[in-house]
Amino acid sequence: MKSPTQAECNPFPFTDSNKRYYTYEYWLRQTFGRKCAKIPLDGGFTCPNRDGRCGYGGCIYCSPRGSGDFAQPAAVPLREQYDRTRVALSAKWPVDACIPYFQAYTNTYAPLPILREKFEQVLTFPGVVGMNIATRADCLPPEVLVYLSDLSCRTVLTVELGLQTAHDGTAARINRGHTMADFVEGYTRLREACPRAVTCIHLIFGLPGEDEGMMLDSVRAVAALHPHQVKLHLLHVLRGTALGEMYLRGAYVPMERADYIRTVVRALELLPPDTVVARLTGDGMAEELLAPDWSRRKVTVINDIDKALYAGDTWQGKNYKQKV
Repeated sequence: MKSPTQAECNPFPFTDSNKRYYTYEYWLRQTFGRKCAKIPLDGGFTCPNRDGRCGYGGCIYCSPRGSGDFAQPAAVPLREQYDRTRVALSAKWPVDACIPYFQAYTNTYAPLPILREKFEQVLTFPGVVGMNIATRADCLPPEVLVYLSDLSCRTVLTVELGLQTAHDGTAARINRGHTMADFVEGYTRLREACPRAVTCIHLIFGLPGEDEGMMLDSVRAVAALHPHQVKLHLLHVLRGTALGEMYLRGAYVPMERADYIRTVVRALELLPPDTVVARLTGDGMAEELLAPDWSRRKVTVINDIDKALYAGDTWQGKNYKQKV
């Protein structure tokens, strides 16, 4: 008799494969009925911890392009940015369904007329089925929330909020410019004002001064907020950043590969099973990456996370404790 495959004996409910966590690919197929291409865009914004509102220099790990390195330059018109990237991605797979992703810097940190002009034109681009907007929880004034609520009624809108850590000491160390209380206040207002919007929270593992226990405390704090999606990132050390300078003078040591895999597995166990894991590790521009070198082999890291979940007979949400 043939033994069951990993997919056939998978205890995790939100999957149709061997994956033991709620993948973004699975969510896309459930939501849109097909694979979709994310198209990164640079809307020419900045951040409040760069322009002086709450600090200067940005987060210590953030690239000079505001982590929008995979987008076309901001000087290129949005339609041209979209078309260029769409053509490039079409060499890999069909891109008839696309999700424009305002990724660089803080994409609600501008007057409402500017936001409206940029977002509305993108909705008219060919193949657009949704929109992702990356921003900060402290950059959601009332008039922007009203507009985002309207957008969410007209497209599948995902609002991505960078938290990175629940620890205020770490947030100050990385020049984040807001506290956990600030984040929760903004996140709560977003959920209340925009009930149709998909919410996504970002966390970074490997931040200076944090051990595994602290990282998992941040995961528990996010799990308690029960967002629709979560992105887990490995902290990359990039040239031209304050973190890069720390690394070069020996003041920062990146996470080891085995430690990252173990932390991700434990994080998945703590997350709600119905929260989409939109990312398990991040990408750093190859030519700008200083460390860790093992992160260049992203696919093998994800494969080893899958293997660790299977070997440990565990899955997303196995240790999740819902608040009563």
